Amino acid sequence: LLDTTFLVACLLRTGHPLYILTFPVGDQYTDLTNGSEHLTELDSKALEQEIPPDEKQAMLPGEETCIETKLYWRRFSVLAVFSFYSLVNAFQWIQYSIITNIFTHFYNVSSDKIDWLSIVYMVAYVPLIFPATWLLDKKGLKLTALMGAGLNCVGAWVKCASVRPDLFGVTMTGQIICSIAQVFILGLPSKIASVWFGPKEVSTACATAVLGNQLGTAIGFLLPPVLVPNTVEDIELMGHNIRVMFYWTAVVSTALFILTVIVMKDRPSLPPSQAQAVLPDCAPEDYSYRQSIINLFKNKPFILLLISYGIMTGSFYSVSTLLNQMIMACYKNQELNAGRIGLTLVVAGMVGSIICGLWLDHTKTYKMTTLMVYILSFIGMLVFTFTLDLNNIYLVFFTAGVLGFFMTGYLPLGFEFGVEITYPESEGTSSGLLNAFAQIFGIIFTLIQGRLTTDYNPLAGNLFLCVWIFLGIFLTALIKSELKRNNVNMGMNHRNLQAVSPILSIYLREIFYFPVLSSERSASS
Repeated sequence: LLDTTFLVACLLRTGHPLYILTFPVGDQYTDLTNGSEHLTELDSKALEQEIPPDEKQAMLPGEETCIETKLYWRRFSVLAVFSFYSLVNAFQWIQYSIITNIFTHFYNVSSDKIDWLSIVYMVAYVPLIFPATWLLDKKGLKLTALMGAGLNCVGAWVKCASVRPDLFGVTMTGQIICSIAQVFILGLPSKIASVWFGPKEVSTACATAVLGNQLGTAIGFLLPPVLVPNTVEDIELMGHNIRVMFYWTAVVSTALFILTVIVMKDRPSLPPSQAQAVLPDCAPEDYSYRQSIINLFKNKPFILLLISYGIMTGSFYSVSTLLNQMIMACYKNQELNAGRIGLTLVVAGMVGSIICGLWLDHTKTYKMTTLMVYILSFIGMLVFTFTLDLNNIYLVFFTAGVLGFFMTGYLPLGFEFGVEITYPESEGTSSGLLNAFAQIFGIIFTLIQGRLTTDYNPLAGNLFLCVWIFLGIFLTALIKSELKRNNVNMGMNHRNLQAVSPILSIYLREIFYFPVLSSERSASS
């Protein structure tokens, strides 16, 4: 295509015919001194007829048929519905931890049991991610989305029956159901972005899908302290407030499940990009989920990304879970501000996610962006650690915002980078493994940092995270960046690069180095 475009441009510019030397020597181009040369005259009309009529159509390497790509307006509805039910699931994850002191009083349990209402999300994810990604790859996007939205709805209604001091087991059951729903949610952002959105908007779409989960965490930090104030002297009022929060969550979850049934589809009728157009050529019965997992674990750059992504995201989970305890250890009676600080952390991260997504769509500098965000997250964690106990709550708001901007903004970067370096493996499988490692590190970090915070102080727990994030910087720097999906979308795979260069080289040498064959040839040159 580049060769043809170059010749057409010359013709239209000069108006003269061009002479091209061709060599019938198989697949390789030889030097002009070898082989049999053929002098061919091409005029502008003939070459103009070679231009494809529709630039939306493209020829796949090694195939004879043209494929068409198209973007559908429905993609925005799919993205919106997913983002909202992901929001509700994230809200239910953090709604206990941010008011730990209130729930410990209501259920008459220790704070570590309330921590487990958050940790159970991470524990459930690790063993269930493999059947969940198998379901996504084999049965499609819609069924997986229905599982996530449906279980989220069921878990919310179970919690409504747990508002009594002796029913802590029931609320734990409801939270376990919601944690299972999360398994069918967290791996979908990159899948939805790849299946429904074009190459120039895929990173932004993924960031927006992740944004829904982050927004749910932000609302989970903000609303529970407002809806359930610390009424220690009136246990009945406390129960009423908890009940109101649970019922509203259940109603919204039900409405979103109905919307999921109506809106969700496995994929559009026509693919949105060249990368997606190639994938359906593999029949479903030929796809091996086991082989896909093996391929991913043989991919060394992806292994490094798994560990570095797990460290960063696990640190975020740990900070989010223990934020109430850290703030309450340094600032007494500040439950409401603890929620607002969490809100600041996540909202700043939402802004970071969108900016990073737009930046990636524009530049495609995945490794450089990921590494810079990782370094800035480490700096933000250091600043947050050493300013937490300076008896200035407003400074904590600022440092938490800086930390959240980079730490939470990293989440969609990891998803998209993983898809790029593992293409053409399933987006759901790579994202699922990234999330699994994030949950594993989240469990470990939350338990260790929680113990350090309880036995010593928040400084010890935060320094523990700083050491691990510093290690993650080096792991990220070692990742070899090969943007396989982007290369397919841009039509710049290795074979095309090798083919185009010799054609142009031969043509230029033919013009400038061979004797002029005629005056017309000279004018053209």
